[in-house]
Amino acid sequence: MTVVNEERKKILDMVSSGKITADEALALLSAIESDSTPPKQKPRYLRILVDGYERNFKTGEESPQKVNIRVPMQLLYAGVKLAGLLPAAAHGPINRALHENGIDLDVSQIKTSDLEELITHLSDMQVDVDQKDQKVRIFCE
Repeated sequence: MTVVNEERKKILDMVSSGKITADEALALLSAIESDSTPPKQKPRYLRILVDGYERNFKTGEESPQKVNIRVPMQLLYAGVKLAGLLPAAAHGPINRALHENGIDLDVSQIKTSDLEELITHLSDMQVDVDQKDQKVRIFCE
């Protein structure tokens, strides 16, 4: 019997003998669960996997295509640090160029603390697109 199971049994025995209430037992069981859950590791990579087909428009033939991209999260940190080195005079032209390409971002507002929060949320993210002849998976590992 594992340590966690032994602790659960002791708590249930205390409830059955009237030493603690059911609410107190729930609180103790919750504490045991949170202690036994291993801490979540920060993701090290952003993965993009694509399986599909590409059509040659001249011949009409389709050939299988695979894409496997593995981006280190450290690259994001390096990008944030580089953005901090940009002179203030460059922020306007860069922001306009980003906006023209559909990216609404102010490079003067990028901060490492924001990146930490983003990476924390990315660790729970997974995108799966499964169509007839194409599969796309985006996730962190």
